[in-house]
Amino acid sequence: MAGLGPGPAVPVWLAEDDLGCIICQGLLDCPATLPCGHSFCRRCLESLWDARGAGDRWACPTCREVAAQQPQLRKNTLLQDLADKYRCAAREVEADPDSALRPGPGPSPAPRPRRSRSLPRVEVQKSITEVGQELTELGERLVDIVRSLQSQRPLSESGPDNELSILGKTFSSGVDLSMASPKLVTSDAAAGKIKDILHDLEEIQEKLRENFSWKEAPEAQTQGELLEALSSSSCPLSDQSHPALRRASQFAQWAINPTFNLKSLSCSLEVSRDFHTVTVSPRLQPYRLSCERFSTSQVLCSQALSSGKHYWEVDTRNCSHWAVGVASWEMSRDQVLGRTTDSCCVEWKGTNQLSAWHMVKETVLGSDRPGVVGIWLNLEEGKLAFYSVDNQEKLLYECTISASSPLHPAFWLYGLHPGNHLIIKQVKV
Repeated sequence: MAGLGPGPAVPVWLAEDDLGCIICQGLLDCPATLPCGHSFCRRCLESLWDARGAGDRWACPTCREVAAQQPQLRKNTLLQDLADKYRCAAREVEADPDSALRPGPGPSPAPRPRRSRSLPRVEVQKSITEVGQELTELGERLVDIVRSLQSQRPLSESGPDNELSILGKTFSSGVDLSMASPKLVTSDAAAGKIKDILHDLEEIQEKLRENFSWKEAPEAQTQGELLEALSSSSCPLSDQSHPALRRASQFAQWAINPTFNLKSLSCSLEVSRDFHTVTVSPRLQPYRLSCERFSTSQVLCSQALSSGKHYWEVDTRNCSHWAVGVASWEMSRDQVLGRTTDSCCVEWKGTNQLSAWHMVKETVLGSDRPGVVGIWLNLEEGKLAFYSVDNQEKLLYECTISASSPLHPAFWLYGLHPGNHLIIKQVKV
């Protein structure tokens, strides 16, 4: 049989996941392969085994196959070479992004799609003005339906939940909302439900603004035209419900950019690579056991705030049950946010109740859910305040604090629905 001789290079498309370690979530470094065939960073594997009990100490983190005694870990030189080449290629692409598009010496197969770590941004091949007009028309149709709730008497016997679900299905299925009969969305509890629907409309329009990136047509048009069209659309709603473009925060000059601390991270949570998104994991993570790690689904930020004025914002729209606030690093790791004397938070229970917790005491704030929460910590005056900052700043709760030790931004995702996540936002200056 002929041996492998030198020949033309064959391009192989690899994603980082193909050469990744599931323990550290990074590229393999000094990889070791277990008898079952799975590979991990040797140091990650040794650290994980050291932290485990005797029962499954030598188990593979992937398939759970248990060895009778500790396997001898040797470096897999082939995987190491592949990981090194991937690192080198990734650095070249980072330095020159266009290099990834240049044809190589051989045939170029279609690149394998990589799992997206964030919501994809939609590219629309329309002019800014056209997109603005379509969004404005959609907003007006939605507003007309919501206003009908205010003017109609209860005509349906199916109950408010069913009627609202009809409205939701109508929107999600792409049906022309202008044809929806007001009779289908009228309920006995119209006054209470209108607020929820108006809030949902604000969230929909906010997500449209965030998740669409518009490619301009050749004509000279600017994003300013779209913003002007949106702000001048005739939507006869109150100031509270009108989705006006939000101005820079009054606290912007004191804005900080906190990052999640991995030492405190619960095993039921994962953190993004930029340390600004924390997500409920579908399975428990094999983090190193530590007295600094929360046993509940909580995490602190690394920044210790002991003086001065500080402000940050948290996007909560993709989490069904959450609490955000501050806590000292000494907070007990088996306690939950707000239920200790050294922590304070606002909390959305997922049952239409917003509460504040301060000095182990709960204060019910109402049933309106804030999509983005701003936290204002003024240590010079000993004050802590929480704001709803979806479109305009609205004070939710304010209290006095006397921190004997530095405070850290703190988070609790207690619904434990996989994929639920909180995002530390970049504050608009």
